[in-house]
Amino acid sequence: MDRYGYLAMILFTVFGSFWLEIFLKTRVLVRIRRALLAILPISTIFLIWDFYAVSRGHWDFDAAQTLGINGPLEIPLEEFLFFLVVPMAGILTLEAVRNVKKKWIVGDEVER
Repeated sequence: MDRYGYLAMILFTVFGSFWLEIFLKTRVLVRIRRALLAILPISTIFLIWDFYAVSRGHWDFDAAQTLGINGPLEIPLEEFLFFLVVPMAGILTLEAVRNVKKKWIVGDEVER
């Protein structure tokens, strides 16, 4: 059962935040390109940092607690998903609050 712990946390994050897209009409997934342009550059840096830290022995990923599917640089699939899902959940949450508040302008947005 430990093997699915990391994946379960990611799925919990998905179910805990992606409903905001439907019920609060955040329109994040409709503008997926914009969201990915915000997420991928920093996620790439963190994945490189992960690789560096693992290669230097600073930490590792317990094979008994991951699915055993590794991507580039021998980083587990769950870690790649983490760096996509968690920031996406953050953006969804930010946009949900903005939709509820109606007048909260963030970044380069124009007033609605």
